[in-house]
Amino acid sequence: MINYNEEDGLNSSYTYRLKQDRNGFIWIGSDNGLFRFDGKEFKQYGKNEGLKNVDIISCEPLPNGDIFILPFLNDFAYLKNSRVINLNINDYVKNQFSGSIPKIISNGNKLYLYGNGNPENIFIYENGKVRKIPILLNYRGREFETIKFDFRTNHLYLNQPQKGKILAYNMMTGKEKEIKINPGAIICEKDDLFVFENQGRIDIYQLANAYTIRKIHTYHTKEDVFYGTIDKNNKLWLNIQNGGVLYFDQPLQKSGKKLAEPFKILDEYVINNVLTDQDDNVWFNSRNSGVFFITKTLFANYIRSSVKDNSEYIKAIARDDNHIILGYNKSAGAIIDKTGKIRDINLNKNSKDENKSVYINDNVSIFGLANKIVIYDLLQNRSTELSYNLKTIFPYTRDSVLFCTARSLVLYHLKTGKTTTLLNERVYTALPYTKENLFLGNFSDLYKLNIRTGKKTLFLKGYYFTDLKRLRNNLYVGATNLNGIIIFNDKGIIRKIEKKEGLIDDQIKKIEIENKNTFWASTNSGISRIEFTGTKVLINNFTQTDGLPSNAVAGCVIRNDTVFIGTSKGLGIFSIKKLLTQEKFIHKKVIINSVTIKDHEYYHLNENLTGYTHHPITFNLSFPDYASQGKISYKYKVEGLDNVWQVSSSPKIIFNSIPPGKYLFRVYGLGYNGKQSYISSDLAFEIKPKFWQTWWFKLLLAAIAIVMLSAIINSYLQKKRNKKLEQFYHEKKIAELELQAIKAQINPHFIYNCLNSIKFLLLNEDYEEADNYLDLFSDLIRKTLYYSEKTFMPIEEEATYLSLYLDMEKLRWDEAFDYEIHVSENVSKSWVIPSLLIQPFVENAIKHGISALRNRKGHIMISFDHQDSTLCITIEDNGTGIKNESLTRKNSFGLKLSRKRIKTFQQLFETDISLEIINLSEQKRQGTQVKLYITPYENQNTNLHHR
Repeated sequence: MINYNEEDGLNSSYTYRLKQDRNGFIWIGSDNGLFRFDGKEFKQYGKNEGLKNVDIISCEPLPNGDIFILPFLNDFAYLKNSRVINLNINDYVKNQFSGSIPKIISNGNKLYLYGNGNPENIFIYENGKVRKIPILLNYRGREFETIKFDFRTNHLYLNQPQKGKILAYNMMTGKEKEIKINPGAIICEKDDLFVFENQGRIDIYQLANAYTIRKIHTYHTKEDVFYGTIDKNNKLWLNIQNGGVLYFDQPLQKSGKKLAEPFKILDEYVINNVLTDQDDNVWFNSRNSGVFFITKTLFANYIRSSVKDNSEYIKAIARDDNHIILGYNKSAGAIIDKTGKIRDINLNKNSKDENKSVYINDNVSIFGLANKIVIYDLLQNRSTELSYNLKTIFPYTRDSVLFCTARSLVLYHLKTGKTTTLLNERVYTALPYTKENLFLGNFSDLYKLNIRTGKKTLFLKGYYFTDLKRLRNNLYVGATNLNGIIIFNDKGIIRKIEKKEGLIDDQIKKIEIENKNTFWASTNSGISRIEFTGTKVLINNFTQTDGLPSNAVAGCVIRNDTVFIGTSKGLGIFSIKKLLTQEKFIHKKVIINSVTIKDHEYYHLNENLTGYTHHPITFNLSFPDYASQGKISYKYKVEGLDNVWQVSSSPKIIFNSIPPGKYLFRVYGLGYNGKQSYISSDLAFEIKPKFWQTWWFKLLLAAIAIVMLSAIINSYLQKKRNKKLEQFYHEKKIAELELQAIKAQINPHFIYNCLNSIKFLLLNEDYEEADNYLDLFSDLIRKTLYYSEKTFMPIEEEATYLSLYLDMEKLRWDEAFDYEIHVSENVSKSWVIPSLLIQPFVENAIKHGISALRNRKGHIMISFDHQDSTLCITIEDNGTGIKNESLTRKNSFGLKLSRKRIKTFQQLFETDISLEIINLSEQKRQGTQVKLYITPYENQNTNLHHR
């Protein structure tokens, strides 16, 4: 029996009525709202969910999925898609139900509500609306107790217990018909069955036709019955005022058969209501102790067992041909005979010593307690005590047994009561395999012991055996504490059977032999039946879900086709054949309560379910397999996404970021012990793509990409064309600069002076000097024209050109100055520099510096040096020096031209050229110094190299 209370989520101790809906959910009315139980979780509907009144007496589940709620003060409401909807009809039904809840009967999605006494109207609820049919019966001077309204015949049945009759009233014709019986007070009714209580007598009536009611059963009781229920199997339950419930285990329609004595259940609790669910499990609503639950198999075992009223904590079990002996978790036990009669044996009322092992042989029973052994004579009701710290008892011969104790192995003779010590060591298990030889087990090893010689030999090392049994000739079964089951013969281990092969647990407590190929293994997790079929092993596991009173099994014994299983909650008695023919699957489906997509929860799952990739999807599940007692999980997969089955114990299955597509969600329920629902629950849904995931958007994106790529290519080509145009423009500009350079370097005044000098030499008939002058002049003009067409020229050629120019000027100025051109060793003469860049600065040195000298000879120094990766060209004269206003004057033709040429070169060739003009008089020297700095640069187009 399972008790659900506040610790399990049933946040109420006082519960009223129980109902079950079409999906199998259990609904519980309580003083703290309405609860829904799905086998794993309690869901509460109270004030926070919208109920105006949380004192809920009952509810009525409807075929359309709605739940009609009946509070104590008639604040009627109903649940639709898990949402509370209040009806607000209190004024409409005011004073109609005599301050109590109405009687209610259902017809599909239609409910009929009416008062318990002298009803004035019948209210019809359907799809959230209420209407009424007036009852035109004249109640004057008459007090009636309402029995029921039969919507099939439109008859209202009213009870007059004071006059001993029932009135049948036809709502359509107004006809009244008195049925003369003396029924007493109505207890409960269902369909055509009525149960009345009449002065200690329970009378059961059946409606034969609209106006004929006949008594079919009577039961006399001294119990004070205050309520009753006719369950789905038409069996009667009676609730007793002082505690407990009476159960009549036969259908009430069988009128020819006398009612058998009822079973009294839960007599320590006041039970308000009983529900037999769709699977024949039984639920009990208690007044102050929550809800009790018992599975179908366990209840059937309790009701139909030949052994009654045994729920003790069993620690040991054994049998002989006529008896079964039980040892309890205290100094007591019981003997069960073949008829099922229990004989309790109280060994010591004041002792809490538990039984370790028991044994029975005819009239001799042995209870092996923790600190002593009690030999109990069943005929003489006399006991004898032996002072041993017992571990186990093993049969040896017909007249003797072996005591395995904490200090020795002792042989006990049943007839004489004498003991013989065979070995002075701690022994846990023992089993004879020949007349003189035993297997002996201690805490860690198994030995062979020869009783005659006393020789002990190690046989199997590293196994703590808790039980040993002979399966057949030279084949033995050993139960171990941690290693499952060991199958061995006198030579060694043949095979092991462990949990990974299907055994319910690896910690085995006891072995019981069924036949030469089959045995049972008891554990704290249930019991396993192991059967050898050739070389294969067939294992069947049984737990509470199969009807065991508890999973903590101390041991079992077998008699014919019946297995008696001792557990911590009493003795379970089962037909082996029926156990083995139990369903391997659970005949239930997983309920998909709703699906939440993003923030919207869908309840109507026959609609098309759609979402988007970024929407999380949650499947809210239930698997109402109550026999599994909450040990429920789900096996699921999404076909189209992943074909691998997943298992989760959570009722919420969540998926995130599912790619667009159509999918099928499939889920099985898994009950306790791994049983699976017989069929999957399937739900199709679709994940739609966002607009950027659609084919048309991808096509548009591709078109945009093509357009953008085309634009980029066109832009690149346009830039390339513009660059060519710009290059053309710069080349044109260079040509212009070259012309300006020619004009600047070979100015008319210079040519005129040169020609006058030549004329003067010719007039003086100095033909030789005139000839030299003409040679220099022509050579200079030729080189100037040549280099003006070049963008760059080597330093070596620049030095040669400057030397030719300076020689020409020396002739012109009549040797008025000297000059030097020096190229440093750090400078390669093959390096190129902008052509004709230096000559204008040399011309300025002569024109503005040297020409003004009167009292000293002029000197011009030109040097090429390399400093810190920079080429430095210096033009220095010892002339009069340049004035500051000449430096800042914008219309200075020479400086303007030179700066313009430098800027043009920088723009065209990204060459860093800087100009520095220094007045040496500021340094207490004479003349002017011009410095040109050209940074290191390598350009594929110019071939300009500086290191």
